[in-house]
Amino acid sequence: MRYSGLRVITEGLFGNKGWKPAWRDPAPKAEYDAIIIGGGGHGLSTAYYLAKNHGMTNIAVLEKGYLGSGNIGRNTTIVRANYFLPGNSEFYSHSMKLWEGLELDLNYNVMHSQRGLINLFHSDGQRDAFVRRGNSMINQGDDAILLDREGVREMLPYLDFEQTRFPIYGGLYHPRGGTARHDAVAWGYARGADRRGVDLIQNCEVTGIDIEGGRVTGVQTTRGAIKAKKVGMVVAGRSSQVAAMAGMRLPIESHILQAFVTEGLKPVIDHVVSFGMGHFYISQSDKGGLVFGGDLDFYASYASRGNLPMVEHVMEAGMTLMPMIGRAKVLRSWGGIMDMSPDGSPIIDKTHIDGLFVDCGWNYGGFKAVPASGFCMAHLMATGESHPVAARFTLNRFATGHILDEEGTGSQHNLH
Repeated sequence: MRYSGLRVITEGLFGNKGWKPAWRDPAPKAEYDAIIIGGGGHGLSTAYYLAKNHGMTNIAVLEKGYLGSGNIGRNTTIVRANYFLPGNSEFYSHSMKLWEGLELDLNYNVMHSQRGLINLFHSDGQRDAFVRRGNSMINQGDDAILLDREGVREMLPYLDFEQTRFPIYGGLYHPRGGTARHDAVAWGYARGADRRGVDLIQNCEVTGIDIEGGRVTGVQTTRGAIKAKKVGMVVAGRSSQVAAMAGMRLPIESHILQAFVTEGLKPVIDHVVSFGMGHFYISQSDKGGLVFGGDLDFYASYASRGNLPMVEHVMEAGMTLMPMIGRAKVLRSWGGIMDMSPDGSPIIDKTHIDGLFVDCGWNYGGFKAVPASGFCMAHLMATGESHPVAARFTLNRFATGHILDEEGTGSQHNLH
């Protein structure tokens, strides 16, 4: 079924009786050419691009819950390509280009809004760092505009420009940055993969990975054994647990990242705004809620909920940046299980087991990377070679020392 404005109007006039399910609910087959473990954004996009770009249709996506029940629906929906280091810069630039054509490609409204992102800076040192970052972005072919204090005031008049503790010196403006509807991204990729013959199997937890003679042969699940010559582990914060089924120990820690949304308000925040001194970021959703977040909870956990001290920390940062936020009522909060790598950059690579692939280590960058992650993981699984824009996301870089420490905070998982 192809969606269009005319179809929406027609269905509205005739009682919406002609809509069909967006994807099938198949039973698992005994064998597939490839299995993707994880039915989140990265897993679904991997399956979609395997089918679309490489002609592989005998594929299964195995999800232990329902599609999109993990981190793809537990984030602050920010899309950006403002990375500095070679390796990260070209990857996220590629992801941004995929975002810009995603709705047409999927025939699905993911509500991608390029409202612009402004990273504030609050000292001479931060300004110099953002000048370097902006030049790197421009050299990569992306957009960056350096704003002085008055330039920020013109665009964000509601900020507290009178505070003396963290004075606003200016900001780096990334016009193509913005937001998208997180669950719609999962639904769009799910629908697109299903239309190309991919089996999306929900309520099917992987309990073991079968390996014979150093090669993967399939998986064990709560719905029986399934054979496959290629298996991709794309499970975000559960990466360490799933890899352990194959006898692997990944350089990943799982941490909780909380996010919050307020009651619906009239339009007040037109951009995505990031506070340079408090790790606080905020935007306003189409329903009017202010969506914001901050730092990790800093302790390793698999629980998708956070603790109150970090709630207080995030609220304090918001109040420091824009005191007006204190009048809004917080409706709900949630936590995502973040797969944190030692250097803050992801892993898309083959493992030492033939036919077993891993996609993990997304830290704070998971949502914005969904299109490029799936694109590159599909290329790797189909061809056996890394895509050029993901060539530096190797698993062995932590052994060789070729790390991608975007923030320069050192090899400590929870600092990235």
